Amino acid sequence: MFWILSAVLLLGVAVAILAPIWRAGRSGEAAATPAAAYDLQVYRDQLREVDRDLERGVIGADDAARLRTEIGRKVLDADNRLSQAASPPRDGKALLAGLVVLALLSGTVALYIREGVPGAPDLPLAERIAQAERAYDSRPSQTEAEAQAPERNAPQDPDPEYAALVEELRAAVARKPDDPQGLALLATSETRLGNLAAAREAQQRLVDVQGEAASAETLMRLSAMMMEAAGGIITPEAEEVLARALRKDPGQPQARYLLGMLQLQNGRPDRAFPIWRRLIEEGPDDAPWIVPIRRTISDLAWLAGQPDYVPPQTAAPSMPAMPGPDAGAMAAAQDMTPEQRQQMIGGMVAQLEARLAEQGGTPDEWARLISSLGVLGQTDRARAIWDEAQTRFAQTPDAMTTLRAAARQAGLAE
Repeated sequence: MFWILSAVLLLGVAVAILAPIWRAGRSGEAAATPAAAYDLQVYRDQLREVDRDLERGVIGADDAARLRTEIGRKVLDADNRLSQAASPPRDGKALLAGLVVLALLSGTVALYIREGVPGAPDLPLAERIAQAERAYDSRPSQTEAEAQAPERNAPQDPDPEYAALVEELRAAVARKPDDPQGLALLATSETRLGNLAAAREAQQRLVDVQGEAASAETLMRLSAMMMEAAGGIITPEAEEVLARALRKDPGQPQARYLLGMLQLQNGRPDRAFPIWRRLIEEGPDDAPWIVPIRRTISDLAWLAGQPDYVPPQTAAPSMPAMPGPDAGAMAAAQDMTPEQRQQMIGGMVAQLEARLAEQGGTPDEWARLISSLGVLGQTDRARAIWDEAQTRFAQTPDAMTTLRAAARQAGLAE
């Protein structure tokens, strides 16, 4: 059936291209007769008309002779022009166009035979689902996935004070390996430093220590860290931890987000779509898992067979969001004490400040840094950033509006 449809389409394209050329060629044949041939015919008719007028006595013999001489000169001139005119060449445009079209269509078929899969059978839905199941069953283990995962670049030049604190934390956890608070903080700290395997090990130790008392958030965090360490793949081991989290709390949003990701990774958009659809409809709009869902939900709906789905509108944020932590760090924040969470936020703000100082950034990022420093109570640093931002964006009114709003929020401007 595929080849029949392809042949019909090729034939239709060829006819659509060649038909106008053929029509032009046929009309050109009629227009190819030289004008001298028409003139010669007219002059001969005029000579016969002179003879008829002479016989009827309309003109005299002298007038007839004069007219014959004058028309004869025109006949000789037309005959001379006709003999000198080259015979019209055969029009080869249609033939050339036909050869070009044939070459193009042949090249298209050859390209498909080379790059496509001509012998592939139709792939019904049942077979596609079966392929997805085979892909799901053949996933690598956590150990294999971590070994194959590309190296993740650690943050450049981490804050020396923070690095020293992490070293002290490692030593403290080594002395007290069953301390839940120390393990939770270590997992978060290793994630921030890009030591994903170490972060996953610390979180795994925390889950082992807590046993059945481990919360859904703690389990979800471990699953997320396992995914990060495995290069983004949700392995069977990570899925098992994720299932434990959802059994404890079926409504846990980050765990549901990861469940939708699992379905996507294994070729089941029809299962991922209802999960993510509920998440985006439940909100809140500023939740970190909503941003990636909103970017892909329309395409996901189409793949799931619901092309008419329209995602809910979101309220415009008063301040653009600063680039947030990855999945592991986002999950880690759930188990932190207020002091630990404040420390994590301070580290993120310090990283943003360093990047803006070295590479620059958008007015939204500068505004976010100013307001964040104000929230942390670091007014002097916020004022310094505000002064520098005014210098950088003084000629951009829209940018100054955004920056001034952040400065007012930090108590630096009226």
